[in-house]
Amino acid sequence: MTIRVLVVEDDPVAADAHVLYVNRVPGFESTEKPAHSAAEARRVLDRTAIDLILLDLHLPDGHGLQLARSLRAAGHPTDVIAVTSARDLAVVREGVALGVVQYVLKPFTFATLRDRLTRYAEFRSAAADGEATGQDEVDRALATLRAPGPAALPKGLSGPTLERVVRTLRAAPDGLTATAAAQSAGLSRITARRYLEHLVETGHAARSPQYGQVGRPELVYRRLPAPE
Repeated sequence: MTIRVLVVEDDPVAADAHVLYVNRVPGFESTEKPAHSAAEARRVLDRTAIDLILLDLHLPDGHGLQLARSLRAAGHPTDVIAVTSARDLAVVREGVALGVVQYVLKPFTFATLRDRLTRYAEFRSAAADGEATGQDEVDRALATLRAPGPAALPKGLSGPTLERVVRTLRAAPDGLTATAAAQSAGLSRITARRYLEHLVETGHAARSPQYGQVGRPELVYRRLPAPE
């Protein structure tokens, strides 16, 4: 059975990318067009049967959890996977109370989204099998929603420093050279470049040569607006 998905995302580039990625996962099908606001999402849900919402939490007409709360109040059984850059654990707890089954933090790779969707499909399949025979079966069904632990960083890289470099890139929409990133993040150029290259390798950033200067062009790193 195909799982119908509605992408709710205010960034048009990210929204189109999420639709594409959902359709690449076997067993999932996105609506032809994403919704770019909570109001637009409600209109789609009123006329279309949707199994799962891929929900951005920062929408132009309200917080995504407000949309989730209104859907629950109206009796909509649609499940929700939150896609957000927000890292506030209080928001996560509120989302769990409203039935948000998964969180995907931006920036993320297609492989991460595919993993979450696959786990969700496994959970739906397990939940559709009827009455559980015991606690073990309930635990196994719930365990399918749990994501694996975060992948270890390459030797010599640290989480706090990586987050500092990510914030630096996020604040520079036109991109930064390794030298500029190092100055902004308070790191050496060699260290900054190692972290920037890691972000490129994991699909969180892109690099391109900067021409127009005498000598060898310097690479410019840009944060990807959507996963590749």
